[in-house]
Amino acid sequence: MIVIVDYGLGNLGSIVNMLKKVGFRSEIIKDPKRLDDASQIILPGVGAFDSGMRHLEEFDWIGPLNQKVLVEKIPTLGICLGMQLMTKSSEEGMLPGLGWVDAHTKKFVGPGLRVPHLGWNITEVSKPSKLLPMDDQERRFYFVHSYYVQLADNNNQLLKTNYGIPFTSGFEVDNIIGVQFHPEKSHRFGMELLRNFAHNFQSPIADNAQIQGNSGSSA
Repeated sequence: MIVIVDYGLGNLGSIVNMLKKVGFRSEIIKDPKRLDDASQIILPGVGAFDSGMRHLEEFDWIGPLNQKVLVEKIPTLGICLGMQLMTKSSEEGMLPGLGWVDAHTKKFVGPGLRVPHLGWNITEVSKPSKLLPMDDQERRFYFVHSYYVQLADNNNQLLKTNYGIPFTSGFEVDNIIGVQFHPEKSHRFGMELLRNFAHNFQSPIADNAQIQGNSGSSA
């Protein structure tokens, strides 16, 4: 089962609906114990970094998520703030991040650069992946963010985008994937990405998540 973590921040219904469109059912979960049934995990998020970390701690997500992601190696996709929370820290706040990826979250700065980075932008695939193929297709995704992820090792960069500077718009480190944009708002390119995540990244306990026209979600 694909589970979507509800820690109080994120546009969860849109993710459920997009997964349904590409033939996969998912479930929104508020109880960390429900992670036991996860074949894949999606960590969404909108808002401030410290607020996200406080919500994860307040609702007791950090320990169970660490177990599933770092120990059991469940494929996990972080979206927007969810991607940033996977890093060690953010210039937006004071709290440490989850630290799953050797990276830090930086603020966009530059003369004449409008922040937040808002709207459609092009991404370029940086390395082979089951998430998106390396080809000549121009993929556009929808962004809303003022901060970006700076990786310690650029070999972990999966996608890059230009906004004043070239920045990492996606990373992949073993079972951990992060994307800065919103695939659930990105029409056919977002559908392709979520379909590939659901179909190609399976954990050892993966169940038969694929459906034809049915979905289930509960809080």
